[in-house]
Amino acid sequence: MDAVDLVIAQRLDSGVPLVGEVAQYIISAGGKRLRPVLLLLTCGALGYTGHQRHNLAAVVEFIHTATLLHDDVVDESTLRRGRPTANENFGNPASVLVGDFLYSRAFQMMVDAQSMRVMQTLADATNVIAEGEVLQLMNMHDATLNEDGYLLVIRSKTAKLFEASARLGAILAGSDAAIETACADYGQALGTAFQVIDDVLDYDGNAAEMGKNLGDDLREGKTTLPLILAMQRGNEAQRQTVREAIETGSVDKITEIAAIVRATGALEATRNAAAAEAQRAINAAMLLPDNPHRTAMVHLASQLLNRRT
Repeated sequence: MDAVDLVIAQRLDSGVPLVGEVAQYIISAGGKRLRPVLLLLTCGALGYTGHQRHNLAAVVEFIHTATLLHDDVVDESTLRRGRPTANENFGNPASVLVGDFLYSRAFQMMVDAQSMRVMQTLADATNVIAEGEVLQLMNMHDATLNEDGYLLVIRSKTAKLFEASARLGAILAGSDAAIETACADYGQALGTAFQVIDDVLDYDGNAAEMGKNLGDDLREGKTTLPLILAMQRGNEAQRQTVREAIETGSVDKITEIAAIVRATGALEATRNAAAAEAQRAINAAMLLPDNPHRTAMVHLASQLLNRRT
């Protein structure tokens, strides 16, 4: 990861000062760097040690960072990772345009791999992520969204880049189709579990630990799995309370809604859904060669359920 951070620092360099300033601001905020870690772990598990693993790990982090910049503008978010968002600090135009710069820089860098499979994987993933963002926008304030619709959004918007990151490790290692599919399955399941737990924390987290405001998803009108299950399991009064909050984006009753999510068993059911995805990731990882990197992949999936940030 030190080598990846060095690539990130080098490739953030731009002749336009504001580009570097905004990009550095959001990347230096830290974050879990899960997508580059995933690519490196997959490479390690499959025995690839070439320098392109560092280059492509930086690429997936740039793509992820670009989506964050755009997300925060669309969602009108004010807090990320415990400090003001880039759009709060620099304004919406700068955030959108620097996000565009990071996307285009990522595409410059992926050409360095001189692999059509690498470029195809990243181009397809970036396109699916954009579709997921639009799907989510279309679903805002829609209290009729079901589990399938919810999963389609998070598998496109969040899990797709996890999937691509793991698949890239297999492509770099020259693995056969079965191993490449196992890596992609691991990434997709891990990314899905990650987002489902994120949605749990919006009703069962701590704002200081998470570095974002509790109830943000509700304020933005997002119909997430805890709310979908609460409406399925609750009585008419509980359903109506949740439905109205989604449709209006009001967080006036956030404490009551969090209580409904817990009382109906929706929170526990959502955690169970995340656990099932984490187990799917573990099953996929077990198809890879037995070594410390595979062990770390299994550990990562099992520990994901305990995340608080």
